[in-house]
Formats: sequence, structure tokens, C-alpha cells
Amino acid sequence: MKYRRWNIAETSDEAVARLKESGFPSLLSAVLASRGVSCAEDASDYLDQDQLLQHSPMLMKDMDKAVRRIEEAIEQGETVAVFGDYDVDGITSTCVVVDYLKSRGLKCLHYIPRREEDGYGLGCEPIRTLSQQGVTLLITVDCGITGIQEIEFAASLGMDVIVTDHHECKEQLPNAVAVVDPHRPDCPYPFKHLAGVGVALKLVLALAGESREEAIFSRYCTLAAIGTIADVMLMSGENRVIVRRGLESLHHADFLGIHALLKEAGLADKPCTSIQIGFVLAPRINAAGRMGAADVAVDLLLSQDSAEAEELARRLCALNRERQAVEQDIFSQALEQTEAMPPQHRHALVLSSSVWHQGVVGIVASRLTEKYSCPSFMIHLCEGLGKGSCRSYGGFNLFQALESCSDLLEGFGGHELAAGFTIREENIDLFRDRINRCALQFSGGEAPVSSLDVDVLIAHGGDINMDEIQSLAMMEPYGAGNNRPVFCLMGMTVDSMQSVGQNRHLKLQFSKGQYHFPAIFFSATEESTGIAPGMRVDAAFYLQINEFRGASTVQLQIIDIRPSLLASKSESEALALCHRAVEEENLSAQEAMRLLFTREQSVRLWRSLSAAIADGRTREVPALPLYRSLAAAMGGNESFLRTAFALEVFCERGLLEQSADGENVTIRLTATKEKVDLLQSPYLRRLQSSGI
Repeated sequence: MKYRRWNIAETSDEAVARLKESGFPSLLSAVLASRGVSCAEDASDYLDQDQLLQHSPMLMKDMDKAVRRIEEAIEQGETVAVFGDYDVDGITSTCVVVDYLKSRGLKCLHYIPRREEDGYGLGCEPIRTLSQQGVTLLITVDCGITGIQEIEFAASLGMDVIVTDHHECKEQLPNAVAVVDPHRPDCPYPFKHLAGVGVALKLVLALAGESREEAIFSRYCTLAAIGTIADVMLMSGENRVIVRRGLESLHHADFLGIHALLKEAGLADKPCTSIQIGFVLAPRINAAGRMGAADVAVDLLLSQDSAEAEELARRLCALNRERQAVEQDIFSQALEQTEAMPPQHRHALVLSSSVWHQGVVGIVASRLTEKYSCPSFMIHLCEGLGKGSCRSYGGFNLFQALESCSDLLEGFGGHELAAGFTIREENIDLFRDRINRCALQFSGGEAPVSSLDVDVLIAHGGDINMDEIQSLAMMEPYGAGNNRPVFCLMGMTVDSMQSVGQNRHLKLQFSKGQYHFPAIFFSATEESTGIAPGMRVDAAFYLQINEFRGASTVQLQIIDIRPSLLASKSESEALALCHRAVEEENLSAQEAMRLLFTREQSVRLWRSLSAAIADGRTREVPALPLYRSLAAAMGGNESFLRTAFALEVFCERGLLEQSADGENVTIRLTATKEKVDLLQSPYLRRLQSSGI
């Protein structure tokens, strides 16, 4: 199991029925109902297919000032530079603004900082370099909102600065010509969740004017969609419009670099959803910035030569493969550090090393957050100074947390879900203690438990078919606030397992009743799953259509597998009989004989139980998988039934304590030095009086 807890949404049967009566397919109705949608009108609003941006860019505070200053630069023929971040959002933002300004005849440079040399955000040395190149106007995209000192430095060189950003603001705003950020407290813009590229898009829309809004949006929606998806922005409002339009236009984009990258990634002429953007395209663009070569990605997206674009796309994919190897190495080291940490430091992980690649620690932080269900802070150390990347979990606001630790930091920036910071090495221990106290307070004092949110428990295997899966596309695009639906089936049988993809992935075949389900489990092995053919399991998964050699088939993309918590018919009957025996109900001689275990079986069961629960510790575990494993150790006929009954006898004799709570059982061995005679148990004595 990857997740200790599956949170299966409670779904209103009445809401599902109403939606189905209104013409919505079965699985789509179930997902909508699990997300609080209860009628056709609400469903239509949820699935809204609006094609137009709702709000004028001029509603943004300072947008009018930004437009006036840029128009002045165009009239005066000034040299302008766009300063962007090195992630996908920053790279696509840079390309949008540079491409538009060049179309207006401006001499426009761009600067993307190098992670290792420049660090995050604005820097005085890059500003000095741009000034020496004749730049008189600097436009930031996806950064700049915290660059107070750097913008003052630019002013001292005679350079004006326009800030466009989407990150959280500190109390003091930079003294720039214009500060365009929907998060600034005095900005009336209604939609606060635009990515950096969304704000950049709004800037060029404002510059172009209402009469050219559709043409400008049509040109840049693909870049804006890629940046919005990659930055994991809330997938509602204008972000849904941007991403939907971008996905529809992807294969017809005006940018040669997008087509070259689609081809190199194997997506040319294939339908692309937010999933392909998030897991295939975006990582390749991101790899350039993470490996210190963000200019490769910018050059690709702005390329006007097909041969050059194809070569740059190959370089991006090679950088991505290099990034993957480095990431896996760092992740393994981070796991070692995490496992060695005391419990009080496991509410928020703060890890550091001088050998980690600064550009990759953010991705590893995301993986740690998913694995351990807590915020993660990864720090790259160099000569006593640490540069960190952090990722949130469960609504923990990173920006507020970093703000509360600002006395320990040299600087920080970002938003509630992802952020960066700089810290001196000697402050890391204090920072770790304080961040863990913040996380502990946020969680109400509870230790983090890895959990998976499941939208729908599928009761009938026949609901999984091609038409039902295709109907789920109505929910696209997926993203934060509109996650890809997660389903589960309980009580399936594992028919077969096969390692594929150089033994990195697992191909499986399940069955339940008359239905059979092929499945793929990425980054999993037979050993890591702990299951084997013939086992009864529950599986959580995405539903997808697998295209292979011209054939389309239904496939489960596994997220997690566990020994089934759903009792089979025979197990349910066994537990019911055990309950009757304990509750002193009259049993037939045949029923009593089925329950009676031998002394040898009780010894084997006790040894297995002692090994599973060592040192008298209390363990809370799923009941049915525990009973099955103990039954296998006990052996013999009726092993599941006799195991369940023997545990009741052990409890009655004071050898252990167990209590049930839903699907789990809490069990603890009771220390005793006295020899216990099981035959004196009233449960066994009643069996013997049943005519055996």
C-alpha cells in the first residue's frame, strides 16, 4: 500500500439518480455527486464550456500604468528586456511577452536566471548587465513582487521596471512604475488565481486592445495553458478557459517549437489533455530550467526555423532524461534522511545537503510530500548558504509559514502551495523545529497519515466501459480544485502480473465476477506491491483508454493496491458464525466442529501473532488482511474461521486485547508470566457441550 488511508467520498444516491435521469452517464454522475453536484443545473455550471475570458485586463491595479509605459517605449524605440523565472510558468510568460513586443517592432531582450549562479528572482548583477546592453525598461514576468532592493538598484541605473507577477505579496510592494499582481491587497481583479503566464497574457491583451483580443488570445492560449497546468493553478474560472482553449489549439499552435516538442515527445497527431501536458510536455520544458539551461526552452518556443526547433526539442528531451537520473539519486538520499528522523521532525520534512542539484530539489520535495503526506522543504547547501524549495500538503500555507520564520531566513517568495527561500546553514535546525511546530499546530496535533481521496467506489464492474470513460472528458481540464477522478473497485482477484518497461512498471489483469480488467501500475514491482496472483485485493485507479497498434481498450491506471478490506462471501459467513459462538447462541454439532482448532494450530497462530506484534506494542491494522495472514500461518481446514475464533479465545483468556473500529482492528499482546489454559475458556467449553 502506498497510502495508509483511502478516503472514499460519500455519495448521495438520490443526487446520482437525478443526474442520470437528466441524461448524464453513470460514472460522470457519480463523480459529480461526490463533489457536491446534485442537479442538472449545477452540473452544467460545473462543466461549463465558456470560450471567452470573463474579465477585462484593465481591472488589474496598475495595468493602465504598465500599458502607458510600454506604449511610450514603443514610440521612443527603446530597448526593453523581459526578466522571467526559470520554471515552465516563467518560461512561457517570457515567450508570450517577448513575442508580442517584437511583433510591435520593439528591440526586446530576455533574461532567465540560472539556478546555480543567479538563484531565484531578480538579481542586481543581471540588471547591471541588461543596463549595459542599453535596456531602459525592464518587465518582470512570474517574479519581481519581492524584489524591492533590486528594483531600487535598477532605478539607480536609470532603468524603469514594470512588475507582473502572481505570487503572494509582502507588506511592502516594490517601488516600480507599475506593479501588476492580482494578489496585491488593493487589486480589484475578481479572479485571483492566474498563473504568471495568465498575468502576462492579460498584459499583452491590454496592450493590443479590445478589438484584437480574440486574435491575441488565439495566438497565446497554448503557451498560457502549458504554464498554467505546469504551475498547478486552481482549475476554475479564467484558468479553465485558458487551458481549454489552449488544449483545443495545441496541434494548430502558431509556435514551431510546440510542434517540434510534441513530435519529439511522441504526441504529434495524438489527442492531448491536461494529463499529457502535465506529465509529458511540461517536465521537458521544466528540465531546461532545472538543469541550468532555461534559454534552450525559450529559444525552442520562440524559434522560427523548423530544423532549429527540432534540434532544440531533442536537447530538451535529453536534459529531461538527465534530470530524471539526478532526481532519482536525490530522492533515494532524501528517503534515507527522512527515515532517520525522530517523530517530532516528521510533521514537516526539512532536509539539506551540499551534493544535491539545486534545480531538482523542488521536484523531490513534491515526491516526498506525496509519499509522507506532509509539507517538504529541500535545501541545497553551498558555502554555508542554503537555497530551498518547498511544497505544501493538505492546505498548509507555505507563504504564511515562511513569513512566520522570516527572522531565520535571508529571503523567501512564492505562494501557499509552492515557495522558495534562502537560509544560512546554522539556522536550519532552528527552522526545522519551528516549521514542525507550525505543521503540528495546523494538523491539530495529529501525526501525518498518507491518504488518498477516492471519488467513487464502483459497485458494478459493468459500469467500466468505453462510453463511460469517454464521457469523463467532459470534466476536462483537470487540475487543482478539479482533480482527475479517482475510482476504486473492492474484492477483485489478481489473475496475472507481469513486469514491463525494463522492470520499472507492472502490468496486471484483474477479475471480479464475469468482468475482467487490464491494468498498468507505473513505478511499481511485484515486491513493492506485496501482492501475488490469486490474492483478493482492492485497487484505486484512474480510468483511461489505451491506444495500441490501432486498437482502443479500457485500462485501469493503478494508483494504489491493498489486500481487500471487503469480506468475501465465505469470510462473511465465517465471521458471522464466530460472532454467534461468542454471543452464546446455540450451535449445531457440525458448526461447533468447524470452529474447533487444535493445540498445534493455536501454537502456530500465537507465534505468528507474536511476530507480527512485537514487544507488546499496540497496532492498528486492517482486520481482514491480518486475519488472512494469520490464517495462512495457522494452516489446516477452516483456517480463517478458526483464526477469528481463536483470537476471541485469546482475548477472553487475557492473552491479548483487540477492538474493532470500522475496517481496522487495534490489537495488543498482554504481558503475562502465568501459564494460560485455553481449554478453560467458556467459548471452548460451550463447543464441547454441543455434542462434539
